[in-house]
Amino acid sequence: MRVHSARRLRTLRKASLGVAGLAGFLVVWQMVPTLGLVNPQYLPYVTDVLARLVEQIVDLAFWRRLGSTMTSWAIGLTVATIAAVVLGTIVGLVPFLRRATHTVVEFLRPIPSVALIPLAVLMFGIQMRAALVIIIYASFWQVFVQVIYGVADVDAVARDTARSFGLTRREQLTHLVLPTALPYLMTGLRLAAAVALILAITAEMVIGNPGLGRMIELSRSAGDATGLYALVVVTGLLGLLVNLVFRFVERRVLSWHQSVRGEEVL
Repeated sequence: MRVHSARRLRTLRKASLGVAGLAGFLVVWQMVPTLGLVNPQYLPYVTDVLARLVEQIVDLAFWRRLGSTMTSWAIGLTVATIAAVVLGTIVGLVPFLRRATHTVVEFLRPIPSVALIPLAVLMFGIQMRAALVIIIYASFWQVFVQVIYGVADVDAVARDTARSFGLTRREQLTHLVLPTALPYLMTGLRLAAAVALILAITAEMVIGNPGLGRMIELSRSAGDATGLYALVVVTGLLGLLVNLVFRFVERRVLSWHQSVRGEEVL
């Protein structure tokens, strides 16, 4: 009982500090243009931005564009995760493949995803599929590398013990490899979710697909600074929400793991 009370107190304290920090940030934002430190034409008052944000929220067109962005994000993240888990597991389980693909992976992984936008547009035109190419490419490496590390991290003694007890490859994969690789996978998935959201919005801004990115670009070209900042706030809230959701899932899935237990003890 005392442990639960202490945990609730820590959660309340963190939430209070977060709210206080956000309030302080908004006050500073409001004061900067008010004191003339920055021209309101380039940094609108926070009250104006929040008012425009409310207008956007009650606009059905805004939700349609938000839905387009999140659809691209979800499809790209799902495809990238499935491909990365399958390929990462195969490569991680076979030392020869791990050594043979190391150089190729280290060459392809640092390539900026935005550099592939012209190729994606050439292949698919101004369509969602062009954006998906960018999202999948960027998200894939986040999960793929983590899965390889996770599969390769299986303890040799535990693997030999499983073989001596006559466990089949499927049983070893289920009871040994998966529990070892799962923390790595969840970390990669959380990182990939954030990267996928960034690339979904970036692709819309550059390619011109309908979505939040396209709305941001239109606001910029029209000189609507208030609308632009309101949309930037929306993207920030989306990123925060995605991170919180995946952190919540990670804590639930890995409730047995020492990393999560360690966080709860602190």
